[in-house]
Amino acid sequence: MSPRIRGLRTCRALFQRRPQAADAILGLLLLLVGLPLLFLQTVPPEARSHWVDPDARQVLLLVVLAMALTFRRTHPLSVLAVVLGIEAVLAACSYMPSVIDMLAFLIAVYGVAAYRGLAHAALGGGVALLVFNVLLFTLPERPEAAAGLTNNALVVGVWVLGRNLRLRRAYFAELEDRAARLERARGSDARAARIEERSRIARELHDVVAHHVSVMTVQAGAARRVIDRNPDGAREAMSTIEEVGRTALSEMRRIVGVLRTDRDAEQAGRELAPQPGLGDLGELLDHVRETGLSVQLWIEGEARTPSPGVDVAAFRLIQEALTNTLKHAGPQARAWVRLYYTAADLTVEVEDDGRGTATIMAGDKDNPGHGLVGMYERVALYGGELRIGPRIGGGFGVRARFPLEA
Repeated sequence: MSPRIRGLRTCRALFQRRPQAADAILGLLLLLVGLPLLFLQTVPPEARSHWVDPDARQVLLLVVLAMALTFRRTHPLSVLAVVLGIEAVLAACSYMPSVIDMLAFLIAVYGVAAYRGLAHAALGGGVALLVFNVLLFTLPERPEAAAGLTNNALVVGVWVLGRNLRLRRAYFAELEDRAARLERARGSDARAARIEERSRIARELHDVVAHHVSVMTVQAGAARRVIDRNPDGAREAMSTIEEVGRTALSEMRRIVGVLRTDRDAEQAGRELAPQPGLGDLGELLDHVRETGLSVQLWIEGEARTPSPGVDVAAFRLIQEALTNTLKHAGPQARAWVRLYYTAADLTVEVEDDGRGTATIMAGDKDNPGHGLVGMYERVALYGGELRIGPRIGGGFGVRARFPLEA
């Protein structure tokens, strides 16, 4: 980039930041060009009876007229009034029209049209056009009709140009504002998506960790109690702990894998493994039975394939409910899992006859644990209904209804 172009861009940026300084320079340039022309022009001998020669008073009036343009953006109506007033004084003093007062008049008309609303712009333009015609036709030498029409067309054209540029600026300002709003909305959507994804990952991690760790804790406690009198049973319990631990690590690795950026093909394949569903319910119940909890499964109605989201949500709900039973129901508790299929709905019930009511519902009911919150969120996500509470006859029950097509 050449130094000249760089200097021009610097000056343009400076004037855009300080428009009033640019208007002051415009007035000075008008004086620098107009004042020499004022004294160079000669009054024809036949018109000396109508016009007077330039003098200090006219120069002073023209200086005020030109420097008033400094405020043409901030106070356009006031500037137009000053310009019209000085034009009238110059005409009354019989001074010949000059380049300064003609250009200042057009610039003032443009400023009203470009920097005021339509009502004020129309009022200012109408008054300016009226005063212009009065001054035009009171000149000692009246212009011809064609010249009068041309001058009026010039004034109207300058006003229309100002209005068009104002509308153009407003249009671009609206585009910039709309782009800024869209950018803010996109940022808000991205933040909401991140929060939602974090909540989903937190629920998945809770389900995996709570269930498998509960199974491992129960098995470890059983192994500790029987290790002296039943070493084979203790070894079997330790094998179960190892298997459940590996399963938990595999599921956690798959869930947390979505947060990684550098993944090889083998890792990506493991992370994209299918999520568990109702088809894995038998394996889940076998793990629970290995802890010593008696669990029975009933399936009623014609089994139908739910949507993938409902399939995962129903499995996770059963997993969480059985995990709560393991933690709170007590050593002699039994549990039942029931699936009711209808043409449009799937109802899932998980009940136990233990002492879990007092422990699950104790404390601050307005701030339940992550497990119960996760249940509510999963069911609500797919338009279902959930009821959690004590069971008639003792124990605790969870009942959820899912639409098969979420």
